[in-house]
Amino acid sequence: MAFSWILRTFAFHTIWRNMAEPLAERLRPRTLDDYIGQQHLVGEGAVLRRMIDSGHISSFILWGPPGVGKTTLAQIIAHRLETPFYTLSAVTSGVKDVRDVIEKAQKGRFFNEASPILFIDEIHRFSKSQQDSLLGAVERGIVTLIGATTENPSFEVIRPLLSRCQLYVLKSLEKDDLLKLLERAVTKDVVLKERHIELKETNALLRYSGGDARKLLNILELVVENSGKSGASENAGISITDEAVVHCLQQNPLAYDKDGEMHYDIISAFIKSIRGSDPDAALYWMARMIEGGEDPQFIARRMVISASEDIGLANLNALLLANAAFDTVMKIGWPEARIALGECAVYLATSPKSNSAYLGIDAALALVRETGNQPVPLPLRNAPTKLMKDLGYHDGYMYPHDYPGHFTPQQYMPDALTDQRLWHGQHNPAEEKLWQRMVNYWGKRYEE
Repeated sequence: MAFSWILRTFAFHTIWRNMAEPLAERLRPRTLDDYIGQQHLVGEGAVLRRMIDSGHISSFILWGPPGVGKTTLAQIIAHRLETPFYTLSAVTSGVKDVRDVIEKAQKGRFFNEASPILFIDEIHRFSKSQQDSLLGAVERGIVTLIGATTENPSFEVIRPLLSRCQLYVLKSLEKDDLLKLLERAVTKDVVLKERHIELKETNALLRYSGGDARKLLNILELVVENSGKSGASENAGISITDEAVVHCLQQNPLAYDKDGEMHYDIISAFIKSIRGSDPDAALYWMARMIEGGEDPQFIARRMVISASEDIGLANLNALLLANAAFDTVMKIGWPEARIALGECAVYLATSPKSNSAYLGIDAALALVRETGNQPVPLPLRNAPTKLMKDLGYHDGYMYPHDYPGHFTPQQYMPDALTDQRLWHGQHNPAEEKLWQRMVNYWGKRYEE
């Protein structure tokens, strides 16, 4: 009788402890066999799998979006190698914390034992001095560093530390990975398996999660809890539908960090869609930025740049419209400014393209850096004083407006660069006219 009471009490406390722990933590894999996704790194024969199986790992940095298994992978490695595992968060730790951990690792290590693992989450948030404090310990093998970051390490991690670590890129989880995780949650989790959950529809769950496993499990847990509060009996079971998920969350599913990697990726996709003459893609990426709360002036500025860089002389109205769109944003703001931005994006994407002016100015800058300060030909110099006139300044200059067609050939480039060509017309209707005019003026110089 007493023993039975002890068993029931133990079971109650176990379930209570599990219920207090978030679902994402309860389902955190303990072995590589349970790990979902990232098969390019941990699948049979993959680079990290081979390293782990050998029992010897070198320092590395895991770069990927949130919720794809960076922390879990580090913990699995530490458990598999049975080596001391220290964790620091770059958000809350300073240089002193780093040095304390390194000292503990050095004192606690036995001869010939594998180096303790130091896992640093969000390593991109470490300052330069904090990252510098890691260098010696990593280089001497006092610790094996595993860093996790959601930001591009080439921008956020100092070069000396980056050179001492391998870099492995983790990807957002695929649909099949997420579905496998959902199935595991409702059938294996000690709490959810008692709720008799049916995954009737999963589109909303997948859409709102955005490839983030942690977010997916948090949403599932929230929907299940919300269903429990609706008054239905727990034994009646729970049916997960898209409508139930949307009703429970009542929020926009988009992920957009205006200061992070996605910010630069999406604006890059937007500009490349304009350059590639795809108005549908341009509007889509613009909508992503708008819905994510991007500064409309930032979008407008980038379109002004695109009009100059990618359209240029092929359509001179493009720069005018881009500037008008920027002016409209400044004058009227949201939400009406979205119309002007959309109009401009479509116009730029559907315009003929030319980067001849962009290439021309870059070629000119490169030539100036290479050849230095070449003297201005005397006929082109200003001669405001008698001395300058006596020295030959302005002498021989031919005023183009005095000649038929407002043109007469004369030398405008420095003496040492008379044969240099910097602008090369491209084949579009507007630019063909400009190029043909130059051929008429300069003859063989522009005949290509």
